[in-house]
Amino acid sequence: MKNYYQLVFRMLFGMGVLFILSSSSAFAQGSLVSGTIKDAESGEPIPGVNIVEKGTTNGAVTDIDGNYSVQATENTVLVISYVGFKTQEINVGSRTTIDVELGYDISQLGEIVVIGYGEVDRGDVTGSVVALGSQDFNQGAISTPQELLIGKVPGVVITSQGGAAGTGSTIRIRGGSSLRANNDPLIVIDGMPLESRGIKGMANPLSTINPNDIETFTVLKDASATAIYGSRASNGVIIITTKQGGSSDKVKVSYNGNVSVGVPIKTLEVYDGDEYRALVAARVASGELDNNALVNLGTENTDWQDEIYETAVSTDHNVSVAGNLKGVPVRGSVGYTNQNGILKNNNMERTTFNLAVTPSLLNGDLKVSLNAKGSYIENDFSNPDAIGSALSFDPTQPIINGNTRYGG
Repeated sequence: MKNYYQLVFRMLFGMGVLFILSSSSAFAQGSLVSGTIKDAESGEPIPGVNIVEKGTTNGAVTDIDGNYSVQATENTVLVISYVGFKTQEINVGSRTTIDVELGYDISQLGEIVVIGYGEVDRGDVTGSVVALGSQDFNQGAISTPQELLIGKVPGVVITSQGGAAGTGSTIRIRGGSSLRANNDPLIVIDGMPLESRGIKGMANPLSTINPNDIETFTVLKDASATAIYGSRASNGVIIITTKQGGSSDKVKVSYNGNVSVGVPIKTLEVYDGDEYRALVAARVASGELDNNALVNLGTENTDWQDEIYETAVSTDHNVSVAGNLKGVPVRGSVGYTNQNGILKNNNMERTTFNLAVTPSLLNGDLKVSLNAKGSYIENDFSNPDAIGSALSFDPTQPIINGNTRYGG
């Protein structure tokens, strides 16, 4: 029996020694990694940042001074994350001290919603509000602001009034509310309401705003809009905020341009000159028409639809400069748009200027926003009645016949 207990003791002792050696070996392969997590912009330490070994639950949280310490090995990848900041993954290697600066995550900051009396977190909004940032906008050759929103907001229907250059759109938020009164929503640009009756001589008052200067759209769709703006907002409100200057001391210059080509895809099929003459001759022969019908026909083969349409080449160019001028965020931009319609003599030429200055006073407690916008627009309107007339004009007549208008 004594030998039996000695055998068991030796086995347990051997297993214990093996466990201690293996634990010591595993511990020897790791080391304590420490450091400080700071805000990349302000340089202030960030408390509450999560530091986790990737693929495990091993980790730590920074204290009030932004300090942390965590057990790691040479192959460890530390995942550093905090709400509102970009997540970073760092290979430890042979380092025992790793200091990290976290930059803001703009996509998460976009969860702030601009409303009539300030800005609130999306989770705190109690009304029916939809906010869109620049990452949500429609892409392509955009010439007017409403084109950025088409199909993006539930309950908002935007119907184009035609294919003419710079044409407006009918905007309805949750349908119309009146049979005779104006059903258009109130549009507010940087806190300034836009005249709802439009501007004489312009197809679309929204075309005075360069789409490339727009930062966000906020659509107010319920009674809270009326509480903020009064009866003018009974059809809803679209709040537009434009881009402001940056916080970096580095000057950022941006250019955005595009060229688009518009062509008529298909025209309606009509008789050409030869077919029309044959049709009239057959009816004269059958007695349906008298001989004067043949006398009045011409000798040409004119495609009137081809004469009123053209290949429309449009261009758009935008240059912006943004930065921080002695602690004051400043942004300036210039845009030029030349848009042509496929109906001849239809054109919109626009030049826009925008200057935004947002200084902070009283140690940041007072923020002032100064915006200056200007636009110069020339519109050439072609007569859309030409589209219907091109279907009924005589294809046997020439385009020009002496001094006779339309060849008679």
